[in-house]
Amino acid sequence: MRAITVRDRDAGVGGLTLTDMPYPHAAENDVIVRVHAAGFTPGELDWPATWTDRAGRDRTPTIPGHELSGVVAELGYGTTGLTVGQRVFGLTDWARDGSLAEYTAVEARNLAPLAADIDHTVAAALPISGLTAWQGLFDHAHLTTGQTVLVHGAAGGVGSIAVQLAREVGARVIGTGRADDRDVALGLGAHTFLDLATDDLRQVGEVDVVFDVIGGDILARSTELVSPGGTVVTIAAPPEVQPEDGRAVFFVVEPDRARLADLAQRLRAGRLTPLVGDVRPLSETAAAFTRHRRTPGKTIIRVADEGPTAL
Repeated sequence: MRAITVRDRDAGVGGLTLTDMPYPHAAENDVIVRVHAAGFTPGELDWPATWTDRAGRDRTPTIPGHELSGVVAELGYGTTGLTVGQRVFGLTDWARDGSLAEYTAVEARNLAPLAADIDHTVAAALPISGLTAWQGLFDHAHLTTGQTVLVHGAAGGVGSIAVQLAREVGARVIGTGRADDRDVALGLGAHTFLDLATDDLRQVGEVDVVFDVIGGDILARSTELVSPGGTVVTIAAPPEVQPEDGRAVFFVVEPDRARLADLAQRLRAGRLTPLVGDVRPLSETAAAFTRHRRTPGKTIIRVADEGPTAL
């Protein structure tokens, strides 16, 4: 099968190559998914799990990418709840070969069924962004109706979902980003928008929740805005500054089949719209990692069409 692989950690994005790899093995409780569309995180080549397995052993050449939408091609021993030929979407394990390949092995519990009327390209944009937004807002920050949430990167893959989920629950949403993101963020439901390059964050006033995807100085300055009892949640890095009378939480998204199914239902009902940015073929993955033209939403790699894929 064809796959994007990387062998040299020091080479970074320049080390990404399209190569032939063996068809994956389905371990117990695994499924083999024929991948139609895949998502990636630009910084994942810096993650330790990209280069080693759970025991810390080198696993290069490694296949990056951790979001996928496709069709079940094979069931591993003991796998239940899914069937061959079923459309699915979800997450691959952080410490195993990922989704930028024609086929990949995934734990069945990390996948959810995908309705026939949801395009694979759209579904592949949902797992990390959707689960991260939900877990950050509700599992960690406990956002409720009537509260105010500041969402950084409101036109990005994660931030755009966070804006929609927060607005739906009845929160007041303040989005941030660059000037070009304003119309997108407001169109998704943000009540107001701040340009991080020109506007003063202090004009936001007190907020109950800060949802951060940027880190650094933006995270530090946002911490000062949290009202007593409020929460900062970030996926960028462990916060160095704590709110004076609140909490700061750093978290890594976790797979959740039930929540994936719920997000897919919201999508079908028109209550949630993942922002899909560029869509590239598998052969252009390296260029997608290094893209200079900034577009709202998440870049997706189209691996295959609905027809059969060669091994």
